[in-house]
Amino acid sequence: MTDSALVRGRDAFQRQRWGEAYTNLAAAGERGPLEPDDLECLALASYLSGQDPERTNASLARAHQAFLERGETTRAVRAAFYLAFSLIHLGEIAQATGWTARAQRLLDEHQIDCVERGYLLVPLAVQAALTDTAAAAALFADAAAIGDRFGDPNLASLARQGHGRALVRKGEIAAGTALLDEAMVAVTAGDVQPGFAGTIYCSVIATCVEMLDIRRAQEWTDALHRWCESQPELVPYRGDCLIHRAEIMLAHGDWSHATGQAQQACEYFSHTARRLALGAAWYLIAEVCRLQGDSTGAEAAYRRASETGRTPQPGLALLWLAQGRRDAAKAALGHALDAIDDRRLRSRTLAAYVEILLAVGDVDGASRAAQELELLTAALQSPLLTATSDQAKGAVLLTRGDARRALLSLRRARTIWRELDVPYEIARASVLVGLACRALGDCDSGDMELASARQGFEALGASPDVARLDALLETPATKTDNGLTSREVEVLRLIASGKTNRTIAHELRISEKTVARHVSNIFTKLDVPSRAAATAYAFQHRLV
Repeated sequence: MTDSALVRGRDAFQRQRWGEAYTNLAAAGERGPLEPDDLECLALASYLSGQDPERTNASLARAHQAFLERGETTRAVRAAFYLAFSLIHLGEIAQATGWTARAQRLLDEHQIDCVERGYLLVPLAVQAALTDTAAAAALFADAAAIGDRFGDPNLASLARQGHGRALVRKGEIAAGTALLDEAMVAVTAGDVQPGFAGTIYCSVIATCVEMLDIRRAQEWTDALHRWCESQPELVPYRGDCLIHRAEIMLAHGDWSHATGQAQQACEYFSHTARRLALGAAWYLIAEVCRLQGDSTGAEAAYRRASETGRTPQPGLALLWLAQGRRDAAKAALGHALDAIDDRRLRSRTLAAYVEILLAVGDVDGASRAAQELELLTAALQSPLLTATSDQAKGAVLLTRGDARRALLSLRRARTIWRELDVPYEIARASVLVGLACRALGDCDSGDMELASARQGFEALGASPDVARLDALLETPATKTDNGLTSREVEVLRLIASGKTNRTIAHELRISEKTVARHVSNIFTKLDVPSRAAATAYAFQHRLV
């Protein structure tokens, strides 16, 4: 007589009720040995319902052996592939290699031409991608061709996304993204089994994040979410996928959910050998803490990231900058840049370096960093990076006193940020736009921009930025550390409000000659060439 739990488990599996299927199949397995097909279903239900990976892998190993005992070699090979692929994602490379080799030997011994030969190319391609992108691309392309030949959409789509990712890393962006999109279309159309869909989605999102293409990442996230709604017990996001989703949520201003996803990733990777992935999750938690003004939490999370081998930069340097440790921030980020070869990571680090160099008064260094960022932008062709570069360039121009050109660059940046829906960067760009307007004498527009930015920061919970804007909007400084006398500060404030020397003389009841002398002293002490540059300095250092 068939076990009732087994019947319920099989029925739940057919209805894609993954949690219910796992519970019943596991219960049936405790009362007696399961058939190899049921073991394979148990493993898949375990994976899709988010159970401990060790349980999934144990079921796959038992299924492999059971298929062998029944003489079903290709089914045994398929189970070995599933196990190898799972082990790769857990960072257990040696075990994954062993299972792949074992499966390949079985096929060679029986001289079987089957679709499983294509599946076994996938783990080899994944490992090749770590050192030889061209070889990985070729292996994935061969696997996709085998999938097409045998009419297997699961293998074809899985290999196609791997091929696309490899092409992107080779710099063939258009061809690579076309393959990624094709693979995701197969997922959302229901052509791909759920066990492969999550892996394909996660890889596609990871590639979008690598390309800094958050627009495409968000589009496919929304599409997959709709697909997942038909399977309420499905746990589609785990591991790397959690990290990439957290990055997207962070960009779109959903900081609380970003933290939640990153915390789940920390829990997941703490039980694996994936130390760098664990560090990436801690880094995201640190970033949210920094942006919200939790310095203690940020420092602790950056330290946890560093302990796993993930550099805590540029976030830690920006935290030190906010704490007033400007020289330490400059030194740390300068050293970090010396070790960064990856163009995308370097571009994000350069943007932070520009901000820090401007804060310490190294305008020439900031200009060089902004120019390098502009060159990287031209090569990578990412809208997000274009906005980042325009914003850095605008900040440098504003500090140099060229507020008019700065305003053009900053408004371009803000337009792209709005198209990408990145609220924190929209607000940051608005601050600089407001300062540029003030520097050009349009104080009303400037104040309006700053007030709008403050609202954006407040909605996000970015308390440090709110405090800085309150200082700009309400609390003028009374002194400066650049040697200006109190009278020179008064003159500088009037210059920043667009007043001429004659008007300043009238308001302060001093001669124009005296005003001219004060203006000359201000230019000398601040090392600025013009009234516009002095105005920019005044706003950036909160003297007005």
